[in-house]
Amino acid sequence: MLEGIANGGSGADAPAAAARAFWVTGPSQCELRDAPLPPTGPGEVRVRSLYSGISRGTESLVFRGAVPPSQWQAMRCPFQQGDFPAPVKYGYCSVGVVEDGVDELIGQRVFCLHPHQDRYVVPAGWVTRLPASLPAPRAVLAANMETAINGLWDAGPRLGDRFTVVGAGVVGLLVATLAARIPGVEVELVDPDARRAAVAGRLGLRHVLPVDAAGERDIVVHASGHPDGLATALSLAGFEATVLEMSWYGDRSVPVPLGESFHSRRLVLRSSQVGAIATAQRARWDTRRRMALALDLLADDAFDALVEAQVGFGDLPSAMARLAHSPDGALCTVVAYS
Repeated sequence: MLEGIANGGSGADAPAAAARAFWVTGPSQCELRDAPLPPTGPGEVRVRSLYSGISRGTESLVFRGAVPPSQWQAMRCPFQQGDFPAPVKYGYCSVGVVEDGVDELIGQRVFCLHPHQDRYVVPAGWVTRLPASLPAPRAVLAANMETAINGLWDAGPRLGDRFTVVGAGVVGLLVATLAARIPGVEVELVDPDARRAAVAGRLGLRHVLPVDAAGERDIVVHASGHPDGLATALSLAGFEATVLEMSWYGDRSVPVPLGESFHSRRLVLRSSQVGAIATAQRARWDTRRRMALALDLLADDAFDALVEAQVGFGDLPSAMARLAHSPDGALCTVVAYS
């Protein structure tokens, strides 16, 4: 935890209060641990968690110990404790209310890129106020929305493009929804799970099975997390189209079908990752501006379709074990703190 000089009525000699945090303790092993909660120092805030979100793809890889050694430093999240593969305190989708610290923030609902923990102290610059119209449970999608925004910037859709998203998970649904709001862009959402059609419909999207997907697309975004999805994405791209890979596979080797017509169609296969602002926007945007945009976009009630389940913080270890090894289930599981 961050250290600081006490203020705001917290004496320097006051004993540290206890907090509780979620830790991955080994491959597919986890627990809740007590943690000291330091006094709030100048320029810091103490946050009481209301909700946090499980970023299912990345956190499942962390839980299973599948982060490759070459990415241990790159995949560190803000306020992470411990090191990969374990023990490690990891997560980045926390929503809470400021209890102490910077005066103008006390009582405000905020988002913070913090691991799952019931109370924590961070520099005030790391929290972002929620718009008044944004419910706290939906706000846990902010990190996923940031990823979707960056993906769209990397993909660069233009007016009238034929745009396909392969993979109807949280990120894929967010990318497709944002792309569909660009005038003239025709969006198709491809996923082998027919149950995703209902969620897609609530977001105003057209869902199709891979066998029914349209080809000759201008841009194809892959967000399924499965190699078969990447093969589907490449097969749907038209001449000189871009296929944007948003899935991350951890330490898995993934076969990529670069034979057949890949070269004759002159396809572009590129990656997107939220850790750096997309090149096209980097001169004018920073992560705080991008986060503010993500929260503003989430004020749309339609995105409640992505928040399908809640678990209590005390049940998080068992819930994480279940979610990390199950390909089905809720899109975004929200952790509720009492």
